[in-house]
Amino acid sequence: MRDGIHPNYREVLFHDVSCDFKFITRSTINTKDKGEFEGKEYPLVKIEVSAESHPFYTGKHKIVDTAGRVEKFRQKFGKVGSKTSVAN
Repeated sequence: MRDGIHPNYREVLFHDVSCDFKFITRSTINTKDKGEFEGKEYPLVKIEVSAESHPFYTGKHKIVDTAGRVEKFRQKFGKVGSKTSVAN
């Protein structure tokens, strides 16, 4: 193989911020963050959904609303045409 044309394939720490779950896998993803896991430092990638928090794998259905999209929609349109009640 030619030198200098392949991406850096290394161990990377992925952190599911919705349930505070961390796991190590190999990846070529570029990141500036670093994180520590089991006493060793790795490049860190923060993710919102993984197998640990995804409703399909956990069997628990929940709304993942990280950007406030549901609340923004309700403020814009209110209860017009809504068949469900707004949970407070």
